[in-house]
Amino acid sequence: INKHIALLLTEGMGLRSIARILRISVTTLLKRIITISNTVDLPLITPGSSYEIDELCTFVKCKRKRIWIVYAFERETKKIVSFNVGARTNLTLSKVVRKVLKAKLVAVYTDRLKNYRSLIPQCIHKTVRFGTNNIERENLALRTHLKRLSRKTICFSKSEIVLKAVLQIYFGGNQINL
Repeated sequence: INKHIALLLTEGMGLRSIARILRISVTTLLKRIITISNTVDLPLITPGSSYEIDELCTFVKCKRKRIWIVYAFERETKKIVSFNVGARTNLTLSKVVRKVLKAKLVAVYTDRLKNYRSLIPQCIHKTVRFGTNNIERENLALRTHLKRLSRKTICFSKSEIVLKAVLQIYFGGNQINL
């Protein structure tokens, strides 16, 4: 069942649909999603690569409670190597930036959000035009693929923990060891 859950989640199905298809309760499904996410590892950060970092806005519980998904995207392999969910603050951004900076990087491309200037060394920080095309395209794919991230929808996450778990499974992709 766990393999089916991971597959259906990565295909963008909603939780109630998955529960209906697998004939399990939504509560059981939520518990299994959290368990599965704990077994998923994101791809390793490759030294000597270039990365793009961007943030994506969504909401949890209600549309007034905005939350940001910050993630790092390796330009060569097109894999997401780190992400964090939280407010659009230096604390949320720094968790992703610190993980990426541990490897010896060629460059980190971001948009012109001023918070990045204090977090990323100027010698590798790039804010050139079209520097974040790949990650912006990934934002579009995420919004299209995962209903809970769509802008005008009635599907949304009711829990930050479940949102993180779903993203861990989605970003982990074929790294699932069940």
